[in-house]
Amino acid sequence: MENNLFHLQYAMDTFYFLVCGALVMWMAAGFAMLEAGLVRAKNTTEILTKNVALFAIACTMYMVCGYYIMYGGTLFLDGMGEVDVDGVLGSFAEQNDFTGGSIYSGASDFFFQVVFVATAMSIVSGAVAERMKLWAFLLFAVVMTGFIYPMEGSWTWGGNDVFGMFNLGDMGFSDFAGSGIVHMAGAAAALAGVILLGARKGKYGPNGEIRAFPGANLPLATLGTFILWMGWFGFNGGSVLKLGDVASAHSVAMVFLNTNAAAAGGGIAALILGRLMFGKADLTMLLNGALAGLVTITAEPSTPSALTATLFGALGGILVVFSIVTLDKMRIDDPVGAISVHGVCGLLGLLLVPFTNDGSTFYGQIVGAITIFAWVFVTSLIVWGVLKAIMGIRVSEEEEYEGVDLSECGMEAYPEFLSAK
Repeated sequence: MENNLFHLQYAMDTFYFLVCGALVMWMAAGFAMLEAGLVRAKNTTEILTKNVALFAIACTMYMVCGYYIMYGGTLFLDGMGEVDVDGVLGSFAEQNDFTGGSIYSGASDFFFQVVFVATAMSIVSGAVAERMKLWAFLLFAVVMTGFIYPMEGSWTWGGNDVFGMFNLGDMGFSDFAGSGIVHMAGAAAALAGVILLGARKGKYGPNGEIRAFPGANLPLATLGTFILWMGWFGFNGGSVLKLGDVASAHSVAMVFLNTNAAAAGGGIAALILGRLMFGKADLTMLLNGALAGLVTITAEPSTPSALTATLFGALGGILVVFSIVTLDKMRIDDPVGAISVHGVCGLLGLLLVPFTNDGSTFYGQIVGAITIFAWVFVTSLIVWGVLKAIMGIRVSEEEEYEGVDLSECGMEAYPEFLSAK
């Protein structure tokens, strides 16, 4: 009987991991559609190329070395195709119930983890859009997904000491699904790139004026937001790590409920604030508000009540509007608002964790946030700087004016609408 129960739980937890991983993989499509909708028409093909290519690079680099750096084990995932049934069954038997831990295929764990790496890199794509060289971006993706992200991941989810000095978990740091580990890390890498890259030509005037560059396809951006919203159920829900017992099944249900509630709260708050600030219902603020709510709740979606999750999401929706406006005033040009959504609201999510999770501390959350941001920002700044010195990271002014679709990809996304330039 026990052997049959083991097989059932192993199958359920593995299948759940795979389904959630597939949902997170679908977020890659969401990022691609969101960014393609918010950039100008002449830069659409290049942004789509970046999103597909970075996903492929992330999967390959995490397989080659990233997973090893983050969690140990063997390089190139050697032996992951084998299952030690006796060993896993023995571990299961020691639990004597169905609440002692997760039991699933190692290959499913890798698949679930690798799509998180791609998510972090996707955040960078939108922030540096419309003026970065394609191949400089892809080379950075190699380093980000193969080394920078896995290193900070090893100090958090991997459980290793930071440079052998201190352990973030021992300090009370907690990040359930990656508000800081994934989202703030991606935003830190994006910020470093944007600082070295500079703003798009004509974005900021000589007298301090800020010129709007409207996105080419808001229906596409809206579709991308809904895809991300849906994929986030896998992002947060899969981070429960198991499904095969009553407690875990309830936890998964609460995570799904709170994830949805936070997104709704963020969208409503951003929509209302946008109306008060700008006098109109701003669709882009609504979209970013919903995403801000999702990022905010990602740090701890299992312990709040649904109402608390809604309020947390609303705080994220309010904060993202002010952040987008403030960064524009600081002349930090982020075409899709990625730094505000994933960075600022990622930090907010970390700081809200202790309000509902007694296992975390404000001190631990702050130290963890500083550690993650400092590591990713500094290393990214170095990598971007090296790429800038060796090959340059920005296209020429003429290429930027014509659109990077032609200079980088040799084709346009909307060839029949040449006047869109």
